[in-house]
Amino acid sequence: MLFKLLNKLDAKMGFERVSAHCDIPCKIYDPISAQLAVLTMIRMVDLLEELNQKSDWTANDKAQFSRLVSEKETHGHKVKEEVRVIWGDYIKQPQLDAFPEIHQLVHSIMLKTSAAKQHIDRAVTLELLELVNRFAEIFWATKGVEVFRAVSPYPPAQELVYPKLN
Repeated sequence: MLFKLLNKLDAKMGFERVSAHCDIPCKIYDPISAQLAVLTMIRMVDLLEELNQKSDWTANDKAQFSRLVSEKETHGHKVKEEVRVIWGDYIKQPQLDAFPEIHQLVHSIMLKTSAAKQHIDRAVTLELLELVNRFAEIFWATKGVEVFRAVSPYPPAQELVYPKLN
């Protein structure tokens, strides 16, 4: 009933339309979630490769294999989702003008994530990490925040891009 009343009022008065860039414009974005998801994918590949070194698999080994592959898949989805949200909700024309590579970079991240999900290949996951790190560099540059690279303090001990927050 209220909806019908508001529609009739809108038809007569012509309310001004408003919109937001996302459902709830919280302005909280950070590529670290995507970076950590890639690290998890790398770690799952490492553990899968360790498991593959065994000559005979027990039922527990088979179950472990299934869990590791499932986690790699889950974190691959997370990489895509985290990058897609920043790209779709945060990146606007000023960022596109400053970093014209962003569309191709995001597309490359999506394709490389798919490849990393489809295979157990450490080299592919490392390439994905480098793409996501570049995305993080661009993200922080759009905020005017300097970055630095450091090796993560946990396995798989790979280099990540971090913001310099003083």
